[in-house]
Amino acid sequence: MDRLALNGPTMGTRWSAVFSASKAEQTGLTEALQAAVDAVDDTMSTWKPDSALMRLNRTPPGTWMPASPQLCAIMALSLQIGQASQGAFDIGVGETVNAWGFGAARAEPDSGAIASLHSQQSADGAVEVDMDGGRLRRLHDVQLDLCGIAKGHGVDCLAEVLLAHGIESFVVSIDGEVRARGTRPDGSGWLVGLERPERDKRVLARTIAVSDLAMATSGDYRQFRRHGDAVVSHTIDPRSGAPLQSAVCAVTVTAEHCAAADAWATALMVLGEAAGPAMAAEQGLDALFTLRRPEGLHDIGVGAFAALSTHTTGGL
Repeated sequence: MDRLALNGPTMGTRWSAVFSASKAEQTGLTEALQAAVDAVDDTMSTWKPDSALMRLNRTPPGTWMPASPQLCAIMALSLQIGQASQGAFDIGVGETVNAWGFGAARAEPDSGAIASLHSQQSADGAVEVDMDGGRLRRLHDVQLDLCGIAKGHGVDCLAEVLLAHGIESFVVSIDGEVRARGTRPDGSGWLVGLERPERDKRVLARTIAVSDLAMATSGDYRQFRRHGDAVVSHTIDPRSGAPLQSAVCAVTVTAEHCAAADAWATALMVLGEAAGPAMAAEQGLDALFTLRRPEGLHDIGVGAFAALSTHTTGGL
C-alpha cells in the first residue's frame, strides 16, 4: 500500500486527498477526483456564466429548467437548512453578495447597488425542486448563490470517488471543509487543524483527531473588505441584507456529510454568540464558536466541543 497525498485546483482554491491505496486502486484516481470537483464547479459556480446555477438565475420566473440530481439535491438541502435555521442560511443572497463586491460581478462594493437593495430577497418559498422530474424553477426573480454549501458538497464528492475505488480510510478537504473516514494506518484518527482567526497571518490554533465525520468552518478572517472605516466579512446576514458584523469570528461544525456541515457553519455564524449556540443545541449539532473580544479570543463549545470552551488571553 502506498500513502498518497493528491491535490488540484478547484473553486478558486485547492482540493486535497490523503489516503493509502494499492497500485490497482490508484489507477485513474487523480483524474476522477479532479473530475468530481470540476463537475461541482461547473454546476454551482457563480463565477462561470454558463454554470447550471447561473442559467437557473437567468431563467424567467415560473419556468422549469432541467437540472442534474446533484443540483436538485443540494438545492433541496439548502432550502431545508434555511428553514431549520429560521432563515440564517439563505441561498437567495446573490444580489447582495454582488452589491458588496464579494461576487463575480464587481471587484469593489457598489454604493449605488447597496442603496438600491430595498430588502433582502429570500429563497424560502421562491424555489421549487422537482426531484423526480429532475428540474428546478424560481417562482420570482431571486438571485441564488450556493457558495455557502458548494465546497462542502465538493468534499462529499471527493469522498464518494474514493469509496467507489474501494478506499475506506481517507481525509479529503477543500479549504476549511473536511471529511474523514476510517483511521490512519496506525489506528489513530486523522488530524485536522483549526486556524486561529487572524486576518493577517495563518496560525494553527489546535488540531483535532477525527474519524467518520465531516467538519466545516466559517469565519470572517479570510474573505473580507474594508468599507469606509469598517472591515466587513463576505458572509451576508440574510436578515439585514448586509455583511455580517458580530463578535463571532469563526464557527466550526461537524456532521455526517460536509455539505450540511458547511451550510450549518454559515447559519450558526449568522445567528451569533447567543442564538447560535442555542440553535446548535436545538439541532443536536457539535459546534465550536470563537468570539473576538478586546481582551482575546473566547471559545464556546456545544456538544462534543463543550470541553473546548475557554478564554484565551491576548487581543487581536
